[in-house]
This record gives sequence, structure tokens and C-alpha cells, in this order.
Amino acid sequence: MEYVQLGKTDLMVSRICFGCWQLSPAFWGDVAIDPWQDAVRAALDVGVNFIDTADAYGEGLAESELGQLLAADRLRDRFIVATKFYWRFTNGERFPDTTYGHIIDACEASLRRLKTDRIDLYQIHAFDPLTRPDDVAAALLELKRQGKIRWIGVSNLNPEQMRMYAKNFDVSCLQPPYSALNRAVEAEELPYCLSERIGVIVYSPLFRGLLTGKYKRDHVFTDSRARAPQFSGEKFHRVLDALDTLRPVAETYGLDLAQLAIRWVLTHPAVTSAIVGVKERRHIEGIVPAVGTPLSGDDWHRVARVLADAAR
Repeated sequence: MEYVQLGKTDLMVSRICFGCWQLSPAFWGDVAIDPWQDAVRAALDVGVNFIDTADAYGEGLAESELGQLLAADRLRDRFIVATKFYWRFTNGERFPDTTYGHIIDACEASLRRLKTDRIDLYQIHAFDPLTRPDDVAAALLELKRQGKIRWIGVSNLNPEQMRMYAKNFDVSCLQPPYSALNRAVEAEELPYCLSERIGVIVYSPLFRGLLTGKYKRDHVFTDSRARAPQFSGEKFHRVLDALDTLRPVAETYGLDLAQLAIRWVLTHPAVTSAIVGVKERRHIEGIVPAVGTPLSGDDWHRVARVLADAAR
């Protein structure tokens, strides 16, 4: 495993980050807890020291399960733990809320669920259209003063939104979606983070599993992916054909297609770590070989071109 500094923080994180979005039944259905717990333990065995969750994942379920495991196995000090706030949950509905009081309450709730006294990286999950920058800054800086959070990050924000926050506190990290099928952040977000030394931990680097190469043409998705156009019909088949074209590229590096997709995002100089959704031990063990020598420029662009053509 390789470890790199997260932006300008003192956090040295593994280049693979264990993602907990899978414990969100509304998106992924029910996930068996015992294999998931075994996967968390396996992450440490293969050198992964970075784990990302959010209060929104299962409306607290992911944080609670993670906290119980870390406490029971006394693993808290072996992981760098990142979580997020943004949503206020009320009577089965959710609304953005980045007011001072909600941020304080959300952090306290996350600390209780995670059974810890501090959060290493506390992230704003998205941009609240009713954002009050002074309130957000006051809450986060107070939590940092109390030692309840160590570093402040953001997710799904553009450079102008990050600049707004940066007037009040250091933005240590950005968490954007990024994959060879979703390259929008290459235009502005990644260059901004490079210039400002802001860490980048990308989510959905496998495009919700599509880039793993494990699906057959007749596969029918029954979770939230069933509503996405890339996961059925002609678009789905074109991506699968493109992946078949890229298999020789993966083999050149001794990788499978999933590992190639992760190696591709990690090759970008702005990217610190790739978040990988994990349900069982073989998932985390199988993705670690993706960390290694960057792709050559020619191969990086070849992967990008083939998948861009398929996505048209």
C-alpha cells in the first residue's frame, strides 16, 4: 500500500479509501453485516487506513455499524475516519441544513454513533442553497477548537463555493465524483485543488460498479442503478464492449478491469485517494493491486477515449 499526505493536513492516508455508502439500503438494498465487518478488518490487513462514511448513509446506519465494530475490536486508532453532514432528517424526509445549530448537533450525533471522541475529517456533504458562510465557519471552527473534529473538508462543491468557504477556514479536502466515465471535475475542480494543495478523495471511481467488468449483457439491476440510463439497453452494452476493448491494456499492467479503473483515477496528479464501496473481504483485497506505478500517458488517454466514445 502507498500512503500520501492529504492536502496540507498531517493525515497520511492510504491511496485506497474504504467507502461505507454500501450501508445505505435506499440505494443498495440490504447488505449482510457480518461479511461487511470482516471486510473492515481485512482492510487493515492489506494496509488500508482510511475509511469514509456519512450520517446520510442509511440515516445513521453506516456510522452506527462502523462505530460498534471499531469499538468492539478496538480498531478506532488504526483508522483515519472521515464522515459528512448536510441533511436534516424529519418525519421520513430530508432537507439540507448547514445552520450553526444543526452542524453542532449533527457532529455530536456522529460522534455518538461512531463511538469516538473525534472525527479526523469532517466534510460538508454538498452545497446548501441557503448556506450562511459565517454560520458554517463558526460551527466548524468551534468544533475544531473543542477537538471534536481535526480537519474540515467538502464534497460535491465547485471552486467558487470552495473559495467562499476558504475565506473563513482552510478547506483541506474535496470529495467529488470522478471516473473514466465521469470526468467533469477535470475542467475546474481538480486544477483548483492542485493549485491550492487541497486533497482529493474521489467517489464512484468504478462508476457504481459498471467499470468492474463483471456484468454480463443480460444483467438486470434491481437497486437504484435500475433508474440510470447507463445501466440498461444500448448504453449499457456499449460500455461493456468498450471494457472488452480495454482488457489488453489492463493485462499489460497485470491488472483486471476494476483495478485498471482505479489505477486510472489514481494516475491523475490531483487525486489523493480513491473511495471504493465494499461489501465483503474479497472486494477490498481485490482492489488493492490497483495501487502502483501510474499508467503511461498514452494508456491513460486511451482508456479515456475508448470510454468517452462508448458513453456518447
